[in-house]
Amino acid sequence: MKPKVLIVVHQKTSVPGHVGVLLEERGYALDRRCPCIGDDLPEHLDDHAGVVVFGGPMSANDDHLEGIRAELDFMDVVLREEKPFFGICLGGQLLARALGARVYLHDEGHVEVGYTKVCPTEEGRPYFTHSEHFYQWHKEGFDLPDGAQLLAEGERFPNQAYLFGENKLGIQFHPEITLEMIQRWTGGAAHRMELPGAQPKEAHVKGFELFGAAIDRWGRATLDWLGLPGTAPAMADAAD
Repeated sequence: MKPKVLIVVHQKTSVPGHVGVLLEERGYALDRRCPCIGDDLPEHLDDHAGVVVFGGPMSANDDHLEGIRAELDFMDVVLREEKPFFGICLGGQLLARALGARVYLHDEGHVEVGYTKVCPTEEGRPYFTHSEHFYQWHKEGFDLPDGAQLLAEGERFPNQAYLFGENKLGIQFHPEITLEMIQRWTGGAAHRMELPGAQPKEAHVKGFELFGAAIDRWGRATLDWLGLPGTAPAMADAAD
C-alpha cells in the first residue's frame, strides 16, 4: 500500500493543487479531509507520513465554526507527533494560533493578493534558494510563535514563513497554485481585486508565467527537507 499524507482542506470543492501533484508523483496517497463539512480528523498519525493543511476563506480566529475548532484541537496531535507538517496560509495561521501567537487583520485593511517577493532571513536563506516570489491570497497575518524560527519576511505582513521544531512549517503564501486555480479564484472572488494591496488579474497570470517553474523547484526541495521525499527510486528520479 502507498504511504498516506493527510490533506486538510476547507471547502467542498477545494483541491490540493500542485502540492498534491508533487506528493502523488512521489508515491503518496492523499487522504483528503474537510472538517468544515463534517469530516473527522485522526486521533494519531500512525497511518500517515505527514500532514498538509491548506488555505480557506475562514479565519483561524473563527472558534464558532466547528471545523475550525476541530483543526485547532488537531494541532495538539500535530505537535505531539514527529511527522512532517506543512501549513499553507490558513494552515500556517492555525498552527501559529495553536502555539499561542496572534492571527490578525492588517491595521490599514491591506491584503496580499497576487505574486509578491519574500525576503529570507539569515536562518531561512538555505530554504529559499529556488524562489523568493510566491502567490499570495490572504488578508490576515500571524505573529511569530514563541520558539519558532522566522524563515522569511514580507513588506505588508512581516512574518511569511516559520519553522517550529525540525519539520513543522507554516507559510503565508500558496505554492500549490495552478493557472486553473488562479482563474477560478480571481473569477469567483473578483471583489478581492478591489482591496488595498491587491493586484489585477493580469498580474496574477503573468506572475504564474514568470515564477511558476521556480516555485515548482521550491516545492520539491521543501518536501524533501520536511521529510516527504519519493517513496521509491522511480519516484525519487521523477522529482529530480
